Amino acid sequence: MQLIPVQVESEVVGETDQTPCRFFWEGRWIEIDQVEDRWYQGPGNPEWPMADYFKVIGSDLREYLLKRDLEAGDWFLLKRW
Repeated sequence: MQLIPVQVESEVVGETDQTPCRFFWEGRWIEIDQVEDRWYQGPGNPEWPMADYFKVIGSDLREYLLKRDLEAGDWFLLKRW
Protein backbone atom coordinates (compact mmCIF):
# COMPACT_ATOMS: atom_id res chain seq x y z
CA MET A 1 0.00 0.00 0.00
CA GLN A 2 1.25 3.47 -0.87
CA LEU A 3 0.54 6.75 0.94
CA ILE A 4 0.08 9.63 -1.51
CA PRO A 5 0.00 13.14 0.01
CA VAL A 6 -3.16 14.98 -1.04
CA GLN A 7 -4.73 18.36 -0.38
CA VAL A 8 -8.06 17.95 1.42
CA GLU A 9 -10.79 20.45 2.20
CA SER A 10 -12.70 19.37 5.25
CA GLU A 11 -15.61 20.37 7.40
CA VAL A 12 -14.84 20.97 11.06
CA VAL A 13 -17.36 19.36 13.40
CA GLY A 14 -16.89 20.29 17.03
CA GLU A 15 -13.54 21.68 18.10
CA THR A 16 -11.12 19.30 16.38
CA ASP A 17 -13.09 16.69 14.42
CA GLN A 18 -12.61 17.01 10.64
CA THR A 19 -14.61 15.26 7.93
CA PRO A 20 -13.29 15.50 4.34
CA CYS A 21 -15.50 17.24 1.75
CA ARG A 22 -13.20 17.02 -1.28
CA PHE A 23 -9.59 16.29 -2.21
CA PHE A 24 -7.16 17.21 -4.99
CA TRP A 25 -5.66 14.29 -6.89
CA GLU A 26 -4.32 13.82 -10.41
CA GLY A 27 -4.84 17.49 -11.29
CA ARG A 28 -8.48 17.80 -10.24
CA TRP A 29 -10.76 18.19 -7.27
CA ILE A 30 -12.84 15.16 -6.37
CA GLU A 31 -15.95 15.94 -4.35
CA ILE A 32 -16.87 13.43 -1.67
CA ASP A 33 -20.46 12.30 -2.11
CA GLN A 34 -20.54 9.93 0.85
CA VAL A 35 -18.44 8.81 3.81
CA GLU A 36 -19.07 5.05 3.90
CA ASP A 37 -16.94 4.25 6.93
CA ARG A 38 -14.62 5.92 9.40
CA TRP A 39 -12.22 4.56 12.00
CA TYR A 40 -9.51 5.77 14.33
CA GLN A 41 -5.96 4.52 14.89
CA GLY A 42 -5.07 5.25 18.50
CA PRO A 43 -1.85 5.45 20.46
CA GLY A 44 -1.67 1.67 21.04
CA ASN A 45 1.20 1.13 18.59
CA PRO A 46 4.05 3.68 18.85
CA GLU A 47 5.30 2.75 15.35
CA TRP A 48 2.12 4.16 13.78
CA PRO A 49 0.95 7.76 14.33
CA MET A 50 -2.56 8.46 15.57
CA ALA A 51 -4.81 8.83 12.54
CA ASP A 52 -8.37 9.04 11.25
CA TYR A 53 -9.31 6.92 8.24
CA PHE A 54 -12.21 7.61 5.89
CA LYS A 55 -13.61 5.25 3.28
CA VAL A 56 -15.40 7.57 0.86
CA ILE A 57 -17.26 7.59 -2.45
CA GLY A 58 -16.19 10.36 -4.81
CA SER A 59 -18.31 12.28 -7.27
CA ASP A 60 -16.71 10.07 -9.93
CA LEU A 61 -18.42 7.07 -8.21
CA ARG A 62 -15.05 5.56 -7.25
CA GLU A 63 -14.15 4.39 -3.76
CA TYR A 64 -11.20 6.02 -1.98
CA LEU A 65 -9.44 5.58 1.36
CA LEU A 66 -8.17 8.78 2.99
CA LYS A 67 -5.94 9.01 6.06
CA ARG A 68 -5.42 12.06 8.28
CA ASP A 69 -2.28 11.96 10.42
CA LEU A 70 -3.55 13.54 13.63
CA GLU A 71 -0.08 14.47 14.91
CA ALA A 72 1.14 16.25 11.76
CA GLY A 73 -2.26 17.23 10.33
CA ASP A 74 -1.34 15.81 6.92
CA TRP A 75 -3.77 13.99 4.62
CA PHE A 76 -2.97 10.98 2.44
CA LEU A 77 -4.71 8.87 -0.17
CA LEU A 78 -4.04 5.18 0.36
CA LYS A 79 -3.51 3.39 -2.91
CA ARG A 80 -3.36 -0.36 -3.30
CA TRP A 81 -1.34 -1.80 -6.15
